[in-house]
Amino acid sequence: MRKGRPGKISWSRPLAEFVQSAIDTVVTRQGFGQTGIILFWDAIVGERLAAISQPVKLQWPPRGRGPAAENTIAPATLIVRVETGFALELQHLAPIIIERVNAHFGWRIVARILLKQGPIAARPLARKVARTPDKAAETAAEALTGGVMDEPLRQALTRLGAHVLADP
Repeated sequence: MRKGRPGKISWSRPLAEFVQSAIDTVVTRQGFGQTGIILFWDAIVGERLAAISQPVKLQWPPRGRGPAAENTIAPATLIVRVETGFALELQHLAPIIIERVNAHFGWRIVARILLKQGPIAARPLARKVARTPDKAAETAAEALTGGVMDEPLRQALTRLGAHVLADP
């Protein structure tokens, strides 16, 4: 039972609450403490690299013994499946990917990447439809950005404004 407005009881819950708990148990078996690497892989590495790779497992090093070892967490090895033929490219980009993963989580979660070559699961392709703004939106955007002196900045703002002002 959740409370919304005072005096009202809301029985509805977001679907994400149910999905998250179901996914967490599955990905925990693969060493992922949380689903962030899997769910946000496209955002972390970019669409181009996400199309040819997917995270498989986080392999944590064995913990030492004693009180000092309990307070330190050694970073993991991220095992990534990559399409055959693209492993060399991903190997060269490994330091950048490690940096992006660590920046996404805000701490040093990954120290190195281990690449496994093979086919990755097919993903649905999101088609981006480029729409061109109408002439009225372009004219309105030009009028709004007329006072900007820097030419490249004014052109960029005009393009952005035309897309924002265009009818969906």
